[in-house]
Amino acid sequence: MASHPVSGGPPHHRDTARGGGTVPRLADNGPVNDLDPLAALTALRTGEGSALLARLADHDPAEELALATRLRRDHPAALVSAALGQARLRQRAAAKFGSADAGRMFFTPNGVEQSTRRSVAEHRARRFADLGVRSVADLCSGIGGDAIALARAGITVLAVDRDPLTAATARANAEVLGLSGLIEVRCADVADVDTTPFDAVFADPARRGGRGRIFDPEAYSPPLSWAVGAARGRPHAALKVAPGIPHEAVPEGAEAEWISDGGEVKEAVLWFGTRPSAVRATLLPGGHVLHGRGLPDPEVRPPGRYLYEPDGAVIRAHLVAEAAQELDGGLIDATIAYVTSDELRRTPYATAYEITDVLPFNVKRLRALLRERGVGRLTVKKRGSAVEPEELRRKVRPQGTGEATVFLTRVAGAPSMLVGRPV
Repeated sequence: MASHPVSGGPPHHRDTARGGGTVPRLADNGPVNDLDPLAALTALRTGEGSALLARLADHDPAEELALATRLRRDHPAALVSAALGQARLRQRAAAKFGSADAGRMFFTPNGVEQSTRRSVAEHRARRFADLGVRSVADLCSGIGGDAIALARAGITVLAVDRDPLTAATARANAEVLGLSGLIEVRCADVADVDTTPFDAVFADPARRGGRGRIFDPEAYSPPLSWAVGAARGRPHAALKVAPGIPHEAVPEGAEAEWISDGGEVKEAVLWFGTRPSAVRATLLPGGHVLHGRGLPDPEVRPPGRYLYEPDGAVIRAHLVAEAAQELDGGLIDATIAYVTSDELRRTPYATAYEITDVLPFNVKRLRALLRERGVGRLTVKKRGSAVEPEELRRKVRPQGTGEATVFLTRVAGAPSMLVGRPV
């Protein structure tokens, strides 16, 4: 994902990062910033650059200074610097893309941070494929994470980004992964792209600015309203948005999907041409889907034997009532997303804890209880409490070999502490 205003972009640039072409001249002992980023990408794709990257595949960052000194005896300093930077990015990217792909791909710092996680991109690509989509215009495509997943699902992709370096990186990634026949990369302003030849549109507007995250959808680049207009012009579309998007900002007729991976909420997606006005939570890697049914809020009841902590995607999608119905449970407080029940039921939508104690908030009482039970490994969770977990941990000073989880929360409006353990 790259900053992508819908107008006023720079003129199109001839991409310089393809495998052939002239390699920039590198001084034997020049400063480490001799190469601009595009020239560095070109140099890293030469035989010498590729060999350097192969040597750095498993390098230890702690030994980087000594390693750089050795490498500069045989290679231009600027090329060594570029290779070390790329090797660091590849190591960071392995968590998102898997080590096999990350070890071959090219990255930019923003690309590593803002790219879609591979598991999420593959989930979205499967949804497109299941809809019968065979071609997608990927707008604000970044370094190509989503385009790669779409291509691997058998979908042809036009990947568009206005930043020359980002577009060049996406093109390089398509080439090194053997997907050039399915992915065309274009350096252009998305507003200038004709999407009518494509079955679907996918747009990933930039949600970061000079001051960090952008929370107003109309401050995205391009704005959400522009992306919605582009989406409505095709039979199917998906727009990636921040998971904190207010439900009232979801456009009329769009299906809203919140996605978590390994229990961590990753993104929200607005789908067009699927289930109008529907809401769903998708939990990866299992692919479990909880659909909204418009249920009323669960009843509030006293804490039972078990406490269920719903997955973040379930909470963001406002589907706690649907999860509670599956558990035959209620809420411990009308404003808190903790579900309680006397019965243990398996569910992918929430983590279960067995509760041993329900106490009013009292640090001294909790400290005495934990010492009595020899609890040294303490997990502190909070919801609806102003107390910070680390602050509580310092005050109770857990000691011993036992383990426990403490929930700082409210029970029927009263500040409370629930002590238990994961089931």
